[in-house]
Amino acid sequence: MSTVIHPPFNLPVEREVKAAIEGQRALVAWLATQLETQRIQIFDDQNEAHSVELPTSALRLLVDILAELAAGNAVKVVPVHAELTTQEAADLLNVSRPHLIKLLEIGELSYHKTGKHRRVRFADLMDYKNRRDAASEQAMRLLAEQAQALRTGYE
Repeated sequence: MSTVIHPPFNLPVEREVKAAIEGQRALVAWLATQLETQRIQIFDDQNEAHSVELPTSALRLLVDILAELAAGNAVKVVPVHAELTTQEAADLLNVSRPHLIKLLEIGELSYHKTGKHRRVRFADLMDYKNRRDAASEQAMRLLAEQAQALRTGYE
């Protein structure tokens, strides 16, 4: 049986947060173009420029990553077709593994088995998360409306 070792998440330090803010602002200005690729320069430790051509879609993703780093969050990129262990899926939903297993067993979230282990597709997990978040927002709206109608001091 092979063991997958995941590197620890490192939160960005202050210097990285500042660089992420500046980098995000600079990239957003260039992404308004309709070009399929963009040419950027990267400087090595001898301050020598190296030109790199990247898909504009990759730079858009980089802007999203920089936004998360600027907010002080650690970032991990996961392909949408990736399969996650139940622990990884639980961590992404911020729930316990036993709670996630219950969701799988009652059919709230689809999965398949690889041998005796359950695997959850990342895309399915994100679909579930979006449904859960939408239901939560709707419940909060209803509670706010009730509080206002009953004049409970939450106006």
